[in-house]
Order: sequence, then structure tokens, then C-alpha cells
Amino acid sequence: MDFDLCIIGSGSGNSIVNEEFADQSVALVEKGTFGGTCLNVGCIPTKMYVYPADLAAEPTKATALGVDLLLQGVRWASIRDRIFGRIDPISAAGRDWRARNPNVTLIEEEVHFTGPRQLVTASGETVRANRFVLAAGSRAIVPSIPGLAEVAFHTSDTVMRLEQLPKSVVIIGAGYIAAEFAHIFSAFGTEVTVVGRKARVLRHEDDEVSERFTKLLGQRVRLRLETTVEQISTDPDGRIRVVLDTAGERVELVAEILLIATGRTPNSDTLALGATGVEVDEAGYVVVDAYQRTTADGIFALGDLSSPDQLKHVANHEARVVQHNLLHPDHLMASDHRYVPHAVFSSPQVASVGLTERAARETGRDVAVGRTDYGSTAYGWAMEDESHFVKLVADRGTGQLLGAHLIGPQASSLIQPLIQAMSFGTPAHDMARGQYWIHPAMIEVVENALLDLGTDGSNPASGVEGYPR
Repeated sequence: MDFDLCIIGSGSGNSIVNEEFADQSVALVEKGTFGGTCLNVGCIPTKMYVYPADLAAEPTKATALGVDLLLQGVRWASIRDRIFGRIDPISAAGRDWRARNPNVTLIEEEVHFTGPRQLVTASGETVRANRFVLAAGSRAIVPSIPGLAEVAFHTSDTVMRLEQLPKSVVIIGAGYIAAEFAHIFSAFGTEVTVVGRKARVLRHEDDEVSERFTKLLGQRVRLRLETTVEQISTDPDGRIRVVLDTAGERVELVAEILLIATGRTPNSDTLALGATGVEVDEAGYVVVDAYQRTTADGIFALGDLSSPDQLKHVANHEARVVQHNLLHPDHLMASDHRYVPHAVFSSPQVASVGLTERAARETGRDVAVGRTDYGSTAYGWAMEDESHFVKLVADRGTGQLLGAHLIGPQASSLIQPLIQAMSFGTPAHDMARGQYWIHPAMIEVVENALLDLGTDGSNPASGVEGYPR
């Protein structure tokens, strides 16, 4: 079979083909569930679990405010079926719509390359195309732990479709996947233990944020940090037994289920890319230039396959760049990866963009740091907040923001104006004083953090007689 274009992966890669490709023959390869990681096993279903988890956690928070709420129960099956009762039809409809496109041929099986711009399907069909887009995504990392291969464990790809809510879970990993599922299961009443090799959860965040998040999560779940897993086995009753080593101390945990949350790895090793001239780095990511071109002529790559960020909004941006460059090869567009934000939808939420304080200081710049607690604002008073903050890092001379790090309610939304300021080069003081900030909205914590930087040459502003500025 010969095509003008072949796209491998139906996540963000699927968005490339629009009416401008109507005169081209296109092959779309998808060996798994149509729609990719985000729709089926990633961003969307996890956040659809997080929202009811947030609701389930409200009674504990409300007590301090004089409101006595009672959580009568969590109906796991109802939550699960609501989520996948929406997602599964969307995936199926997306697949059926593509199948009806007259210029698109769906190839729903595994493929691997056999030469430059040529691949073979699992059924033995040879596919050739003038241009290829590699958007095959990533998969859950399964670490090498003695006994793991012999037990029934879960990853984020499978745990959301459990038949019933487990009474206990051991989560191996201390990154964003572990943090989100620890919140979900603990809010629903499951006994949760998180096992991590390092001293903190979310250790890639700014040090202060990571330390605070670890402290707060430790108030809700059991943390076993600076710990290695020595052995995993199944008890006669079907429960999972996990043997740990913490500073030489041997500890055994027993739980109904085991969740492996040690990250995701690109699917580059499934495609036999060596036959194409496409280079792959030591971590398995396909090497691309600013225009998303690989090292092989006529082959582009995007998303988790080539981006260590492994974020849907990055993959979508790169898909738009690839789309443009396929249509306008003489006027190429470059990807903009300067200020890539991310968020962790746990409790509390965490959001970040740019350099951490440590990374900024390592550049040798004269760095200014602004930090404001939620509880120092009027809305923070309303919440009786004592735990959360906004931290900003800027160049003291220019006032340009270098990084923003938030931990607290709605952090994923509050960070957006800071991303905008970084993207458009707005100095911190101009941003703080060049617009109105609604009072007494939660966003004032961002305003106050900007003022606390003091990058206009003045001393940081302060509140008046305890009243939020």
C-alpha cells in the first residue's frame, strides 16, 4: 500500500489531518484504543476521578469552618461507569468518523519499519509513504523488581477500571501519577501507602513545594520514602505482599492491590526505527529539531515519543507545528518550548512553569524570590488556609519572571496569568500594577507574590494592619 502520508498514533497525531489534506491519501495507524493516552488512560479519566475525590475530601476541610458535613459513602462503580460511559463512546465515535473519511485508511495493528519510509504490519502488509509522522506515545514503565512479574499488579492504564474500590493499595513511585492516585484512593476511603526511593514526593518540583507537598500528603497516607522494594509476592488469600528496605530496616506491607507508578517510557522501541535512520536518545526519545523533524528525511515526530515533558498540551502544540510544516514545507514553523507549564491534580494541587529557585540561582543570575501564603489574602482567610503558597522567581534587574511555583487550591488555573507574563515578556511589577485584580478573589495571592518580588527597585509591599494588600 502506498500513501502520501502515514501517521502512527491516534492521539494528538490524529488532529493533524483536516480538510487541507483532502487531496492526499493518508494512512492512520493505531494498534490500541483510538484517541491515545490522554483520552483513554491519562489526563481526562484521571481528572474525572480527581473531582469526585475532591468532593469526598470536603467534610474534613469543612469542620474547621464550622460546617459539619458527612460523607455517606463512595459508589466506585457509579464513578467509574460515569467516566468511561462518556470516554469509551467518544473514542469509538472518533474511530468511526476517521474510518468514514474517504482519503484515510485505518491500520489497526502493530507495525514496524523495514526501511526508510517503509513499514510492515503484523499481518504482513507493506506500507510505504512519502512522509511519516511518528506519534506513537508512551507506555507505563514496569521496573525490574524480584517477583513483580508473578503478581497481578496495576498501572495507571488499568487501575481506573477496577471492579470495586480496594480496601488498601500500595503505590510504588512518588511522582505525579502516584500523587494523583494517592489522593483519589485516600479520599475514597482506601488505606494508601506510597513507596519512593527519594526523600520527597514530587522531587522535581521546586524544593519548597516538594517539601510542603510531602508533608501534607503524609498527613493523609502512609509514606515510605528513601526506601527500596526488595521482593513482591502474592499471599494465599490473593493479597499482595511487598518487602521493603528503609535504611537497613526490613518492612513488609500487605495490600489488596499494587499500583506501579514509576513513570512512562516512549514507545520508540516498538517501531524498529533503526531501519529508518531516525535517531533515538539514551532515554528512548526520538530526536527532533525545532521543526519536529527527525534525523530521517520526510519523517516528523511529536508528543510523548519525542518530548520528555510528556504533556498533552505540548503534544497538541507540536501537532499544530507538524501540520503546518507538512502543508508549508517552504515556510517552516518552529515549536515554542520556552515556557512549558504542568500541573499535578492531587490534593493540594501543584502547578509550575520555568526555573525552580535552585535552577535559577545555578545560572548565576541575580535572583529575586517572591512568596505569598494563600492565608495572607482575604480569600485565604475565608478558607482558613494555613498550608499553601505561591512562589515566584525573577531576574532582579529586569523584573522578568523566570519561574512560578504554586501549591494550593486551583493552582492549575491561578498559574495561567504568570505563564502569559513569561510568554509575552511582561515584567513582574508591570504585571502586578498594570491591571486590576479582583478583590477579594483567590487570584490576589498571585498579585501579592508579584509585589513581594520587589523587582521595581522598591522594598516589597506589605499589608496594612494585617489587611491583605
